Amino acid sequence: MGLERLNSLYREVILDHSDHPHHKHALPDATHKITLKNPTCGDVINLDIDLDDHDKIKDIGFTGDGCTISQSSASMMTDAVMGKSKEQALHMAKTFSDMVMGKKHPQADLDELQDAAILSNVMTFPARIKCATLSWWALQRALLKQPDGNVDSDDSDKGE
Repeated sequence: MGLERLNSLYREVILDHSDHPHHKHALPDATHKITLKNPTCGDVINLDIDLDDHDKIKDIGFTGDGCTISQSSASMMTDAVMGKSKEQALHMAKTFSDMVMGKKHPQADLDELQDAAILSNVMTFPARIKCATLSWWALQRALLKQPDGNVDSDDSDKGE
């Protein structure tokens, strides 16, 4: 498959997740909730996670507004972490954050990200990195019970 055709496929997947987001709903009885804002662009993610008694993600949902990248990344993230343990989800969030910053990970780690792995090219657009990582930072903060707030430049180091 040619590079142009592959890039076109990636764009289609991103647009499909943005136009038809998965798990875009609130969970009134969630065990973990957080709201994160990206003040530089106005993206907002409200993330609700319901963990079962064994710390596995039983359900996850998000609401909020944002650009195509932030909304599609949130949709991809919810698909990827559904049914995972808290520790697995935290590891995946770290992998995603590292990936968009250009850090290398084993292919098995990247495969766990499912569709979200296609956002690796966002690193070529530095202004969009926060858009792509907003929902993943929300996942980390919610699972670690950190406070709501704005993302700032040092958030990419959280969870190490």
